[in-house]
Amino acid sequence: MIVTDESLQKRSLVNFLKASLRGISQVVLIENAITGFIFLIAILFFSYSLAIIAFLSAIIGTLTARVGGGDEDAINQGLFGFNSVLTGMALALFLSGPHQWIIALIGAAIAGILTAALTYFTRNSGIPMLTFPYIILTWFLLLASYRLKAFNLRSDLIPQGLADWKLTVGGDINWLHSFFNGMGQIFFMDNPISGFLLFVGLFWASWKIGLYAILGTAVTLALAYFLGADHDLISAGLYGYNAILTIIAVSKVFNSGHHPLAFISGIVAACLTVPITASVSTWLLPFGVPALTMPFVLCTWLFLAARKVLPKF
Repeated sequence: MIVTDESLQKRSLVNFLKASLRGISQVVLIENAITGFIFLIAILFFSYSLAIIAFLSAIIGTLTARVGGGDEDAINQGLFGFNSVLTGMALALFLSGPHQWIIALIGAAIAGILTAALTYFTRNSGIPMLTFPYIILTWFLLLASYRLKAFNLRSDLIPQGLADWKLTVGGDINWLHSFFNGMGQIFFMDNPISGFLLFVGLFWASWKIGLYAILGTAVTLALAYFLGADHDLISAGLYGYNAILTIIAVSKVFNSGHHPLAFISGIVAACLTVPITASVSTWLLPFGVPALTMPFVLCTWLFLAARKVLPKF
């Protein structure tokens, strides 16, 4: 069989696109190009412009790693794409003005570089960096809006004094919408249909991961309601998405040692994201920036680090 340069180029392009789609699926700790494509369709259903940003950001993150000579296996697994995807989407959503898309795409490229840098620093610890590069970079660029005219923070993201903050608990909760919105908020979406499609993508990759996501959502919805969280925030899914990521990470993805109590520790970790989300959101009120996935990172780091000393967990 004769392999031509043209066929090699096509194969290389297909592999690159698959790696980019895996970058989208890796947002939920999954290495699956079809799942990444389903996720992209879910985002497209919510907003075509956001879907374009997500896809371009995945390509930019993957391309940055490839041009920079990154590890080929890590690139093909999508590990240089997911932080770029989240950074690009977040900046496109939380910034406004004529430079919004440019900043978002440049941010996606920087996220790829920051991912490489933090990979180096966390390599020997055995603790994954998760979405920390995206969180830090997004916070820095959003806060730059107070000093740089080119950065325009969205008008509803305004600093609030803690003394004037009032917790409003009341009103009806659409539990079905809350359930699917919790999944959708991983990609900044409060659309139940998009959330449902994301669940489809999860189950396509692994039925166990899908079940963990359902369990994490159900448990934290009940806990957030019991603890007296704002009903509007529960309905929007803002207490669910960090829990989904956390239970998947602790119970499944980073449970390579098949720890006997990983299932229970995953549930506990997911529940812990509720007060941590409330706390981090309160810390950030004076700055007017969202908590993003920091509760997921903190809770996952806590349990994975504890597992180094308490191996049965």
